[in-house]
Amino acid sequence: MAETSHAFEAVRIGVVSISDRASTGVYEDKGLPALQDWLGRAVRNPVTWVPRLIADERELIAQTLRELVDVEGCHLVLTTGGTGPAPRDVTPEATLDVADKEMPGFGEQMRQISLRFVPTAILSRQTAVIRKQALILNLPGQPKSIAETLEGLRNAEGQSIVPGIFAAVPYCIDLIGGPYIETHAAVCDAFRPKSARRPVPA
Repeated sequence: MAETSHAFEAVRIGVVSISDRASTGVYEDKGLPALQDWLGRAVRNPVTWVPRLIADERELIAQTLRELVDVEGCHLVLTTGGTGPAPRDVTPEATLDVADKEMPGFGEQMRQISLRFVPTAILSRQTAVIRKQALILNLPGQPKSIAETLEGLRNAEGQSIVPGIFAAVPYCIDLIGGPYIETHAAVCDAFRPKSARRPVPA
C-alpha cells in the first residue's frame, strides 16, 4: 500500500475556450491548445483532458461548468476568454453562478502579472471559484497571457520574480479533497506547507 500512496494520482482537467467566433468556425481556436500545452508541461500526474469549445452565452457557460464538475468529475477546470467589459463577456458571471465559494486572490494575482505588460489589465475580470471538490479558474484569452498568468514571470537568470497562479493550485485542490498534484519545478514550483508535502515519486 505504501508504494501506491506515493504514485502519481490521476487528474481530470476540464479546459473550456469561450468564443462566439471560434465556436462557429470563423477562426481557429487557440485557447484550448494553449491551456493543454502549458498544463501538459507543468503537471507530472497522468491527465485526462475534457475539452469544450463554446459560445459566449451565460447559461451555456454555467451549464458546461456544472457538467465538467458534476458529471465528468473534473478536479480542475480552466476557462479562457470572455472576461473583459464588453457586453458579450459573461464568463465571470457564469462562473459565479455555479460557485460554492469565490476565490478572489487568483484574479487579483492574474491582474498583477498582466499589469506589468499593459495598463488595460485592469479591465480584466478573471475570477476563480470552488464548486464541490473542483477549482474553476477564469484565464485570459491570449495564449501568451495564459502562460504568463499560470507560470509567473522570471528574470534573465530564470529566477521567479512574480509567482504565477498555478503555484497555489495543487495545495488548493488538496484542501478541497482532490488528488495530490505534482508539478515540474522548472515550469512551476508548486508551494505547499511542509506538513502537507508527500515524498516525490521516483
